[in-house]
Amino acid sequence: MRALLVAFPLLISGLACSSTPSASTVPEAPAAASSSQAGPPLAVRREVKRLETPWDVQQIPGALLITERDKAGLLVHRKGRTRALDFPSDQVWVAGETGLMSLAVDPRFAENRRIYTCQGGFTASGTDVRVVAWRLNKRYTRATGPQVLLSRLPVSSGRHGGCRLLIDRESGALYVGTGDAAIGTNPRDLTSLGGKVLRLNRRTGAPWPANPYAAADDRRQRYVLTYGHRNVQGLAQRRDGSVWSVEHGSYRDDEVNLLRPGGDYGWNPVPGYNEEVPMTDQSLPGRQVDAAWSSGNPTIATSGAAWVRGKQWGELNGTLAVAALAGSRLLFMKFDKAGSLRWTRSPSRLAAFGRLRSVTAAGNGDLLVTTSNGSSDAVLRVRPRR
Repeated sequence: MRALLVAFPLLISGLACSSTPSASTVPEAPAAASSSQAGPPLAVRREVKRLETPWDVQQIPGALLITERDKAGLLVHRKGRTRALDFPSDQVWVAGETGLMSLAVDPRFAENRRIYTCQGGFTASGTDVRVVAWRLNKRYTRATGPQVLLSRLPVSSGRHGGCRLLIDRESGALYVGTGDAAIGTNPRDLTSLGGKVLRLNRRTGAPWPANPYAAADDRRQRYVLTYGHRNVQGLAQRRDGSVWSVEHGSYRDDEVNLLRPGGDYGWNPVPGYNEEVPMTDQSLPGRQVDAAWSSGNPTIATSGAAWVRGKQWGELNGTLAVAALAGSRLLFMKFDKAGSLRWTRSPSRLAAFGRLRSVTAAGNGDLLVTTSNGSSDAVLRVRPRR
C-alpha cells in the first residue's frame, strides 16, 4: 500500500486534520460551486435491461457481472444476453437494505477466476453480513466455493446493511465499507465491525498487517482502518493511491471522505439512535476528520463512486463520479491534490433514469451505472459523445 494512504496530509478548509486527540475543532469545508453544465456532451445507453434492484456491476473478461440485491441473483451479461449463474441465492439473507450487494473481481481473475461478494448471511443463531470469495467456471455459468473471508458484520432489521468492496490496486488488500446496522453504539466501538472501513487479506480473510490496530487484543479491532461512519455505500481509489468513501447522511449531510488510517469520522448517534446529531460531531473526544464534500440539507442519498479517467472526458477527467439515489443524479466532483473540493457538476443528461446506485469505471474509460428503481432497472453505459 502506497505510503500516501498512510500519511496523506488531509487538508480541508486550509487546516490539517489528524486522528490524534485534540480539543480543537475543524470548520466544515466551504461550499463549492455546483452546475448542471458538465464538460463534454454525454451519451447514455441502457447496456443491460430488465433488472430488479441491481446493486453492483463489474467487468470480467468479455462480460459484465451484476448482482441483484433482493432476488440475490448473480447475473452475467455477455454478447447481448443476460442470464443467471448457478449461485446459492437461498443462502443469502435478504431484508430491507440487505441482500446480495457489492462485487469485486480479483486482479488475477484470468488465472484464479475469483470474485468477491458482500451479502447477507445466515448463522447458527441468526443473521449477519459477510464477505465471501467465489470461483467462476470458464463458461461463466456457475459460482463455486464459497470461502467466507469475514462474517458477523452486525445486522438488525436489514437497515444500513450496505457493504462496498474495493481491492487496492497496489497492495491487493480488500477494503470493506460497512453500515452501522442502525445501532447507535457501533460506529465508535472499535470491537464492532459496523460503521467502519475495514481492510483484510483477500486470500485468507486475515486482518491486513498494516492496519492501525493490528496489535489489538480483540481480533475484530484488527480489521479496522477507519471508524465513526454511518452507512458506507461507496469506495474508490484515486490515481495517487488515496482511498475515498461515500456514505449516506441522516436527513442531511451525505459525505465524501478521504480516508486516513485510524481516522474518526464523527458519527455517534447515541443514546438510542439519535439522527439529530451531526454526521461529523466535533464535540466528541479527540479529533474528527471533516468531510471533503457534504450535501447539506436535505440528503440526496449518495451511493457508489468511481474516479473518471481519460482525455475524452475533458474537464471531467480526474473527477469523482458519485451516484445519488434520492437525488436521482450523477455528480462529478473535482478535488485538488490536497483533497479540497473545487467544484461539482451534475449533468442534466443523467437526471432521467431515476435512482442511481453504483458507478464502475470500465477499462476503456466509460462509466457503468446501475439504476435502483425496483423494477425495469438497468446498467447504463455513460461516455462522452463522440
